[in-house]
Amino acid sequence: MSQGQGVNLSYEDGARAVELARESVESYVEHGQREQPGSMRESFYERTGAFVRLESTRGRGSLRGCAGGYRSGEQLGHVIVDAAIEAASEDSCGSEVSPSELPNLTVSVCAVKNVILTDDPLADIELGTHGVAIDGGEGGWLYPTVPVENGWSKREYLDRTCRKAKLAPSAWQDDDVVVTLFEGQVFREREADGSIEEL
Repeated sequence: MSQGQGVNLSYEDGARAVELARESVESYVEHGQREQPGSMRESFYERTGAFVRLESTRGRGSLRGCAGGYRSGEQLGHVIVDAAIEAASEDSCGSEVSPSELPNLTVSVCAVKNVILTDDPLADIELGTHGVAIDGGEGGWLYPTVPVENGWSKREYLDRTCRKAKLAPSAWQDDDVVVTLFEGQVFREREADGSIEEL
């Protein structure tokens, strides 16, 4: 098991990360433009991965878009902007986010802290601490908070990440499928465009 260091965000950093993701989604959806991170917080210059999730608060709620990566040579501020735009585009969940949806979206950001390459994910994974990324198929990943929110076992968590990558559920056991664990800090809006919490 090997590890790579990432960034450690303060609450203020995390809150700004979510605000930047929201601004990026709104700028892209309403004007087709890429938001510039502007004067970035010091931590946003770190080169690390990040993920952005958009969830609809309409009805029972559903995932509206997700994008990002656990590795990046780019600065965190730019990674957040790019992930937010990709999450809002049709490439993410099949249809682009429309302007009318914006008031009903909650935004969350996961900034990657540690990347762990593992030969035995079932043994190494800690539920609630580790996100999972599958390199194989179409590639897929899930936030560290997802298995806890859904009451999944380690095996179910790995199976579902494989399904997200369009692979057989048990593909994480195959030699040609690379499983990477990542630790991350997750910040999200409690309600659409509302106050921000760290999970």
